[in-house]
Amino acid sequence: MSTILVINAGSSSIKYQLIDALAEQALATGLIERIGEPAGRVRHRTSEGTIEWEARIPDHTGGFAAMVRAFAESGSPVDALGITAVGHRVVQGGAEFVEPTRIDDEVAARILGLADLAPLHNPGNHEAIIAARAAFPDVPHVAVFDTAFHQSMPPAAYSYAIDPAVAARHGVRRYGFHGISHQVVSRRAAAFLGRPVHELTQIVLHLGNGASVCAVDRGSSVATSMGLTPLEGLVMGTRSGDIDPGVLLHLLRAGFDAAELDELLNRRSGLAGMAGSNDMRDVRARAEAGDAAAVLALEVYTRRIRHYVGAYFVELGGADAIVFTAGVGENQPELRAEVCAGLEALGVELDPAANARPGDAARRISTERSGVAVLVVPTDEEVEIARQTWELVAG
Repeated sequence: MSTILVINAGSSSIKYQLIDALAEQALATGLIERIGEPAGRVRHRTSEGTIEWEARIPDHTGGFAAMVRAFAESGSPVDALGITAVGHRVVQGGAEFVEPTRIDDEVAARILGLADLAPLHNPGNHEAIIAARAAFPDVPHVAVFDTAFHQSMPPAAYSYAIDPAVAARHGVRRYGFHGISHQVVSRRAAAFLGRPVHELTQIVLHLGNGASVCAVDRGSSVATSMGLTPLEGLVMGTRSGDIDPGVLLHLLRAGFDAAELDELLNRRSGLAGMAGSNDMRDVRARAEAGDAAAVLALEVYTRRIRHYVGAYFVELGGADAIVFTAGVGENQPELRAEVCAGLEALGVELDPAANARPGDAARRISTERSGVAVLVVPTDEEVEIARQTWELVAG
C-alpha cells in the first residue's frame, strides 16, 4: 500500500490530503481552520462530494478528531483507509535536517527547538505532530522540511557578511524556503523536457502570495532568494522582500519597536502595502484602470524577479530552463510576458500565443528556437511530501 496522509499544519489550521503516492493522486482533501477560536470550520472533499460544518475546535488534538469524523461521515473511516504513513510538512529544519526524517520524541523536540527561527510556523507544526502521532499511533510519521532542499547550497551562498561568531551563536544564515515546491517542479520540468534533472540548470520562479527564486544546478539548489526567514528576496503579497537593513535601524530610531517592524514588513508591505491588495488579479485590474500605485507595484514586483533571474543566470553559467510555478506564476500570462521582456540577451524568446494559452499541465511557452526553454509547471507540494514519505518508509 502507498496511501499517505499528508499534513500541512499552521498555528490555527490543518490542511490535509490523502494521497496514493505511487499514482500521485489525491483521494481526499480537507481543511480544518480557526483552531482555538469560538467557531472553527471543517471542509472535507472526496470524489463523492464535500462535507462541511462549523464547531469549536479547541486545539490540534480536536482538529484531528474532526478529521477522523470527516472521513467517517464521508463513508471512509480512517481504520479502513490503509494509511501507510503520515507525512508532515515542517517549515524550518535548520541546518541539521537535510532529508525526510522519521519522527520520534527526540525529532519532535528538535523541531520545536527550531521555533526561534520560525516562530509563526514550527510551533504549529509541532502541535500537529504531537496530535497526529496520538491519533495515528500505529503508522510511521515522517517530517519533510521546506528548508531541506536548499541545504546543498555552498557556504558562499548561505553565509551573511556579519561577525561569524554572532551568526553561529544565533543561527543566522540563509536557509531558504519553498524547497519542496522547487524540488518537485525542477524534477517535473526535466521530465517534460525529456532529460535527466542531473543534466540541467534551471531557474525556478515560485510566484504565489509568498514568492521565491531558486537556482537549481543538476537537481541541487545552489542559491535561493529567501534567507534566514521567508521575508527576504522577491516582493510578495504582503512581504517587502529585499530591503536595506538601514531602513530598519532608521525606523527603530524613529520609534518603531520590533513588533511594529514585523507587522510592517510581513503584513503591510509587498503588493498589499504598495497597491492596497495582496491579490495579483486585483492589482492588475487596478493598474489597467490607471491606478498609478498599482502600476508602480507591478513594476517593482517584476523588476525584482528579473533582477534575480539575471543574477542566477550568471550564478549557473547559463540556464537550460526558466520555470514559472505556483498561483501567480501558473495563472498570470501578462506577468510572465513582463518578466521575460528584455531577456533576449540571455537567449529567451517567448511565444506569445503559447504563453496566452491556458492549461493545467506542464507546457512550454517559449519558441522552439529559444536558447532557454521557458516553461509553466504546476507545483504540488503535497504529492512531493507523499512521495518522499513513501520512499523513506518503503526503504
